[in-house]
Amino acid sequence: MTRRRSKPPARAGRASAEVREAARAAMAHEPHASPSGEGIKLTLTVTLSQEQAERLTARAIREGKNLEALVAEILEAAPAGE
Repeated sequence: MTRRRSKPPARAGRASAEVREAARAAMAHEPHASPSGEGIKLTLTVTLSQEQAERLTARAIREGKNLEALVAEILEAAPAGE
């Protein structure tokens, strides 16, 4: 027998569609990377340990990619967290 909750947990957050719409609105203000609108240029500051940064950079060098392309590839491969 499955037990249903009478109300969602306190930190359930907003509905998925509402969150996607908020994200879309936030990204609407970012400059597009190309005139075709295929990408958004998003500038991030990421704090990594020296070891993590060296490992990531070494991987980019081994794969013949720039760091930005490698990070984008890693993010694309990550499961979508709806």
